[in-house]
Amino acid sequence: MRQQAGVLYVVATPIGNLGDLSERARRVLAEVDAIAAEDTRETRRLLAHCGISSELIAYHDHNESELTPRLLERLESGQCLALVSDAGTPLISDPGYTLVSAARERGLDVVPIPGASAAICALSASGLPSDRFLFLGFPPRTQSRRRAWIEAVAREPGTLILYESAKRALETLRDLQTVLGDERRLVIARELTKQFETFLFGSAGTLIERLESDPEQRLGEMVILVAGCPDSETEAAHNEAMRVLRILGESMPLSQAAALAARLTGAKKNALYRQGLELGLGAESG
Repeated sequence: MRQQAGVLYVVATPIGNLGDLSERARRVLAEVDAIAAEDTRETRRLLAHCGISSELIAYHDHNESELTPRLLERLESGQCLALVSDAGTPLISDPGYTLVSAARERGLDVVPIPGASAAICALSASGLPSDRFLFLGFPPRTQSRRRAWIEAVAREPGTLILYESAKRALETLRDLQTVLGDERRLVIARELTKQFETFLFGSAGTLIERLESDPEQRLGEMVILVAGCPDSETEAAHNEAMRVLRILGESMPLSQAAALAARLTGAKKNALYRQGLELGLGAESG
């Protein structure tokens, strides 16, 4: 008879205040056979606070590929494991995707234990629209790639959420200002759930001045939130894409017209093609 496989628990841990650990998460961490942790020093501090002595395994970006097969073997042998990051919900800009994906492919049980997430924590208290948002993780480190990265989401109508280290925050704010202009509302959430939790509000220019004048605001990890593209800009961009599509559709097949219009305006090719079909555009349609 085949031995029953264990369970992989994906456990969210506090992002600052240790009191935010749920009772369910505490119980799981105490009962599993081992905990795969991004930063064993941080996790050991949390376990000590809770009086937990479970086995700790360092599991991070540099050993993820090597260690995943070993952890899968332990799960298949019947052991239960917990996956934690150094803070917050695993896999959200943290290691763990390789293990979770592989466990799912093998038909193993993966159970989420929800809790803190810096992105959601910041959004909930930011005052920015929360009905639609796009989480972007950490920006690229070079200016050219970072600006292209921002440009790719410039027309997103939902609130943008990104993580940034305090030492690169000014560079990122300047690039946000350059690419998006200085009209959008921004929020910086810093030291969330900790003693010096701070929310800063204003345009990119205002926040740049604040960080430049106050070195204390350039400490720790930050969540930067950006108001989405105004409806007027989104509508204007759509109208321009359709105008270009109509012109091109008069002299070439719709598939080519949609592809070229997408390149010229940044709109989605498939969406343009569908709209062109609805309007009967394209030389091929006769």
